[in-house]
Amino acid sequence: MLKNLCMTAKIIDGKLLANKVKEKVSIAVSELGKESIFPGLATIIVGKDAASSIYVKNKGKSANEVGIKSFQYALPENVSEEDLLELIKNLNKDNAVDGILVQLPLPKHIDSDLVIDSIDPSKDVDGFNILNAGSLFIDRDGVIPCTPLGCLLMLRSINVDLKGKHAVIIGRSNIVGKPMAQLLLKENCTITVVHSKTKNIKNIVKEGDIIIAAAGIPNLVTYSWIKKDAIAIDVGINRLKIEGKNKLVGDIKFDEAKEITSYITPVPGGVGPMTIACLLMNTVFQCAKRNNIAEPSSLKELL
Repeated sequence: MLKNLCMTAKIIDGKLLANKVKEKVSIAVSELGKESIFPGLATIIVGKDAASSIYVKNKGKSANEVGIKSFQYALPENVSEEDLLELIKNLNKDNAVDGILVQLPLPKHIDSDLVIDSIDPSKDVDGFNILNAGSLFIDRDGVIPCTPLGCLLMLRSINVDLKGKHAVIIGRSNIVGKPMAQLLLKENCTITVVHSKTKNIKNIVKEGDIIIAAAGIPNLVTYSWIKKDAIAIDVGINRLKIEGKNKLVGDIKFDEAKEITSYITPVPGGVGPMTIACLLMNTVFQCAKRNNIAEPSSLKELL
């Protein structure tokens, strides 16, 4: 799962780890099939944003690869909020659908919070519903957002004791920063969350044994920001034009960071594949819960 990068840093290979997770999910789907339970994932996209369309298509493809039925709904940009809510209401009642995902962002005329909170919490595979967010905050059972869950699994994969580590999270979004803080608190880390209004942000980040970069600013974190032998998890996915070509880069300047970190995730090939793998894991986990059967044994070591 890890490969040597230089004298100190090692890459946490998100593709390899994601394949491991997907293999476990596939086995779990087979276990559920013996009970005549066949997981289904519904994805909803509004409008024709190219990046979102590709992302949703990849989610459906990944679902099919592990045996999850994929139901995809592409709605026009001008769809009414009422019609979108009606679709979700019907999917909530559909026993063939175990997970529902609404691709964000939504058009401005639609209340995203209202839409997300209309999803049955047990089918909310993204973990964004207010009940799932609250469950995570008070350490109760609920769906964990896919990207933070993927980051946690990547940290666990390197077999480093997380207890007492100082984790600095760059970004305070509801999608990554806030849930990531709760997950790492549960791992007994000491947490600092920095953001665009934080003073002396560079000095604070440099105190981190673990850096979770989720600011959406390309190459924000450079060599001078990083404590020696820190672990760096790069959530950022930014498109830059370099030498006339479009290139994906993270929030961490990889070529510099690899010289000082002990472990680092690449972009692409790091957190991205793990996000989709955890979406599949959440779908199957919800299916198992909703049907009141034991958690699939093949997932126990991952959750």
